[in-house]
Amino acid sequence: MIPVLMAGGSGTRLWPLSRAAYPKQFLALNSHLSLLQETAQRLSGLPVEKPIVICNEEHRFLVAEQLRQQQLDVDILLEPVGRNTAPAIALAALHAIQHSCESSPVLLVLATDHTILDDAAFRQAVCRLLPQVEEGCFGVLGVTPTEPTSAYGYIHTGDELGHDLRQVRAFVEKPDAATAQEYLDQGDYLWNSGIFMLRADQYLEELRKYQPEILSACQKAMESVTVDQDFTRIDAQAFMDCPENSIDYALMEPLCAQANNKVVVAELDAGWSDVGSWSALWEIKDKDEHGNVVMVRDDLTTEDVVLQDSQNNLVCAHSKLVTLLGVENLVVVDTDDALLIANKSDAQEIKQIVSILKGKGRHEYQSHRVVYRPWGKYDSIDAGHRYQVKRITVKPGARLSLQMHHHRAEHWIVVSGTAKVTIGDKTFLMTEDQSTYIPVGEIHSLENPGAIPLEMIEVQSGAYLGEDDIVRFEDLYGRS
Repeated sequence: MIPVLMAGGSGTRLWPLSRAAYPKQFLALNSHLSLLQETAQRLSGLPVEKPIVICNEEHRFLVAEQLRQQQLDVDILLEPVGRNTAPAIALAALHAIQHSCESSPVLLVLATDHTILDDAAFRQAVCRLLPQVEEGCFGVLGVTPTEPTSAYGYIHTGDELGHDLRQVRAFVEKPDAATAQEYLDQGDYLWNSGIFMLRADQYLEELRKYQPEILSACQKAMESVTVDQDFTRIDAQAFMDCPENSIDYALMEPLCAQANNKVVVAELDAGWSDVGSWSALWEIKDKDEHGNVVMVRDDLTTEDVVLQDSQNNLVCAHSKLVTLLGVENLVVVDTDDALLIANKSDAQEIKQIVSILKGKGRHEYQSHRVVYRPWGKYDSIDAGHRYQVKRITVKPGARLSLQMHHHRAEHWIVVSGTAKVTIGDKTFLMTEDQSTYIPVGEIHSLENPGAIPLEMIEVQSGAYLGEDDIVRFEDLYGRS
């Protein structure tokens, strides 16, 4: 099998922890690993080839770095725009057929922003389904429902096929509460996990029948790819012309309607969740004797969250002491630059807050105070009229682009480590407590030649301090 890791989600319902520039698949919500890393680790023990990861341009370095930390070799396909799952899987199928050692490779399509608590049960379900898919069926994992929820789509199951497999009668949209209860009472409905198994050649053949415009656009997009370091870029204009559709609508529903229905489901009872809201995260996390979930980040410990006469709350503390008194069923999420307080029952509506922030032009919907780059990260620790202060961390061996700014000057102060600095035609080293000045319009670059992270303070001053005031002349990471 070739795993296809879909890493393009935005995770707006987990704001302010998840943001457009750093969505939930890159967050460690269930362990010390991110959801993306957990998804990749879950493949251990399965008969798989090199995974294909599909993500957008903005997140490409996050994907590469997190999977590098796991020493995982992957192919990363970059989508210039999101067109939902049906086109994304078509790109993966075309890539797999071209590069796999198998003539008709099986794709295991996985969302990377879900959690599964029992990895062994997941692998067993995949292995039960694999022989049927190799023989020409389209497979899906259906989750054993634990409650009548309206948060998920459902799979209506049919005849038993042996080996704990059943035929799929239909894929059903997210129901209202009463209908969800009916599904649970009937006992022949499963939650749709969004985990699919299919042969790449068959998928493309069925797309040709039911969605020829999607197939044509994806084929054109893959005809002129460019390879840049770890990344494969497809033809942007061709893919922009591709219709937007999910695999459920585009293919699975018409396949279920065929007389010779070959859509098969394996039931998955493994603690699956799409972690689609703070209330969903509360459900899967360990709780104290009062039903409270406490999550702490950075240098905090659980001692930095104090709960008195409070029940069934979720608290995520980032940088400061958080206390609750006499409250219940709340979500409290503290980050460096935003604070969320919401009723747990309203957790699905947090995306409305994100829309309001976006409409107001607030950067908090888009990015955190700490922003990650391929060379490291920076933390915007202070800002005011005509100035901004950042704490910059450069990884060992990494280098910022050779660049200049039209509107700002910069002061650099080394806090720890060694900096190799280029300003104009001069290159020199700086160590702890040393500083330098870069005038407006001067070409400059920064590199960490040492074996430990380089920590610096950067003070910017000028009429315009936006991140788009960068003219790059050379860049290790292929950024324009």
